[in-house]
Amino acid sequence: MTSNPVRLQAITSVEAFVPPPVTFDPGEEPGEVFGQNVFSLTVMQKRLPKSVYKSVLTTIEKSAPLDPAVADAVASAMKDWALEKGATHYAHVFYPLTGLTAEKHDSFLDPVGDGTALASFSGKTLVQGEPDASSFPNGGLRNTFEARGYTGWDVMSPAYVLENPNGNTLCIPTVFISMTGEALDHKTPVLRSQQAMSLQAKRVLTLFGHEAPENVVAFCGPEQEYFLVDRHFFNARPDLLNAGRTLLGARPPKGQEFDDHYFGAIPERVLGFMMDTERELFKLGIPAKTRHNEVAPGQFEVAPMFERANEASDHQQLTMTTFRAVAKKHGMECLFHEKPFAGVNGSGKHVNFSLGNSEQGNLLLPGDTPHENAQFLVFCAAVIRAVHLYGGLLRVSVASASNDHRLGANEAPPAIISIFLGDQLADVFDQIAKGGATRSKEKGTLMIGVDTLPDLSKDPGDRNRTSPFAFTGNRFEFRAPGSLQTVAGPMVVLNTIMAEALDHCATVLEAAVADGTDFDEAVQQLLTAIISDHGAVIFNGNGYSDEWQVEAAQRGLKNLRTTVDALPELITPEALELFEKYGVFSEREMHSRYEIGIEQYVMTIGVEANLTLEIGSTTVLPAAIRYQTELASNVAALKAAGVGADTSTLEAVTAPITALRVGLAALSSAIGGAHEHEGIDEAAYCRDTVLPAMSAVRAAADELEGLVADDLWPLPTYQEMLYIL
Repeated sequence: MTSNPVRLQAITSVEAFVPPPVTFDPGEEPGEVFGQNVFSLTVMQKRLPKSVYKSVLTTIEKSAPLDPAVADAVASAMKDWALEKGATHYAHVFYPLTGLTAEKHDSFLDPVGDGTALASFSGKTLVQGEPDASSFPNGGLRNTFEARGYTGWDVMSPAYVLENPNGNTLCIPTVFISMTGEALDHKTPVLRSQQAMSLQAKRVLTLFGHEAPENVVAFCGPEQEYFLVDRHFFNARPDLLNAGRTLLGARPPKGQEFDDHYFGAIPERVLGFMMDTERELFKLGIPAKTRHNEVAPGQFEVAPMFERANEASDHQQLTMTTFRAVAKKHGMECLFHEKPFAGVNGSGKHVNFSLGNSEQGNLLLPGDTPHENAQFLVFCAAVIRAVHLYGGLLRVSVASASNDHRLGANEAPPAIISIFLGDQLADVFDQIAKGGATRSKEKGTLMIGVDTLPDLSKDPGDRNRTSPFAFTGNRFEFRAPGSLQTVAGPMVVLNTIMAEALDHCATVLEAAVADGTDFDEAVQQLLTAIISDHGAVIFNGNGYSDEWQVEAAQRGLKNLRTTVDALPELITPEALELFEKYGVFSEREMHSRYEIGIEQYVMTIGVEANLTLEIGSTTVLPAAIRYQTELASNVAALKAAGVGADTSTLEAVTAPITALRVGLAALSSAIGGAHEHEGIDEAAYCRDTVLPAMSAVRAAADELEGLVADDLWPLPTYQEMLYIL
């Protein structure tokens, strides 16, 4: 066993871990806790006057403007409910362009003249708040000295009470905008894009004979992958503590090559954490459904049921907050970085996307005979057009310095955005391109060959895990989003490009019908045109293969390998026109996001580079020199005694020490050179100069980890962090 004091103490502490007291009541019905801390429609119906409840419901379900007159009644009922739940404060919760959650807490209590205090909460306070906007990323939308920003109540995302042992807080999801009305957050564009998409989708539904169709909603089901490590190891790794990923670290002798962790039995400690977490999520109305081991050791996944995209985005942020808090309670750290450990599976946040409403249901449900389902085919064709025309925007919606470590690797989809339709739909659209679809491949039956087991239904097509945008039966799965990011960005792009595609479909069909073309014939012509013009984006093969890189280029598909390559997609004339046309972003707002993307990329690489330099210089190099000195002393002693000394180990250690010194000097120089550049040029410099310099330091340090005596190595190793839990 190692005798290094830091590592030894960490391992000893992990082995001595005592689980937290059990909080789960075995007699509690699972359904009892679900939504108990949410100011839900059910709660509102019980507590609000009938007219007020109907007004709020109309806003939520019909997207009608919020009647200001109802705000006081809602605020009073919400306050009373929250106080009964033990809340002492309220907070407008918003989602600034940091990608994290922000909140400002205010007490319900106001002092009165007799020296006492009364709880108060007005409609004005509920509807609007004013946090300081000067210290959040804004990409030039605000001057540093301009501090005013506003939060506004999002009625469609329910308020909730967040529990804390020392007092609870009423949390109110809000938008966050500048004094000029420009979006400083992720929620505002989600709501704008949802509205734009719904308007165009209803035009298409009207053409199919649906009179005054309900609003169409984008639904989102984000799968969340994550790692768990013991906090003793976490606190002993400055890179995990500050960057969320290991900047140094040799691969363990055993990684994931046996595929024995994937869907394996969940470790008892982890299962305790999962059950505790799920109970907290259930209280908050978050429909966590699935839990399991993921591919890499120490990696796991949770997946919720589908929700409206706006609510799903809020819940996804709340899920990450809850996971981090509960993990600490169980003595662990929850890592959401896309690649916390080199050489093993990274983490994504697959976004399952569909459209629908309560009248027509899921508009991406093909049925048993999709070739006969013209309405589905039009909506599916709209997806094909949208992804083909705006694949660059989808790529940039998932672009970050952290996700660059994952995209294009063998556990993630490639940076080339393509669509997988599956055998059944690919065949249907192939028929359409040739003049008309007359058949659909049917489901089959799996004959298992065991008499006691029933025959199993076989889908008409397989899945493709190498595709970044894959049809999976009744939805599309966007596999490229990273585990650390908000799902709001991808949903904004999906809603907006779908608004454009559905606008195109409706306009073509309306014109054709006005010219006297039979509607069915007009649909056939539209589908044929879309598949002919945009079918190049459909690819059902292996997205990881080198051949696909060549073929994709021949098809004219973009291969935006890094964030630096992708960011300019935000400010192309086509992108600016698209988002302005549908009222999602102004040109200023688009440029602000471009500037913020550059700034966050540069800052992320900068922090990691400085950490690599610090750890390499103050931790790894001193340990290696101690070992080198010890070896040299032993060799000298043997030579002085006239005994032949083997110098091979000393020589083996000396070479990477020299490489480490050279690498650290080069990295220091590279860090200093970054400030000689600005904007996208600085980001490109970080990618092309700083990252390679970091990699050179890592290569030398990782080689030394395999050579330096274990009792001298200072950092917890992959083997310890991934397997001791």
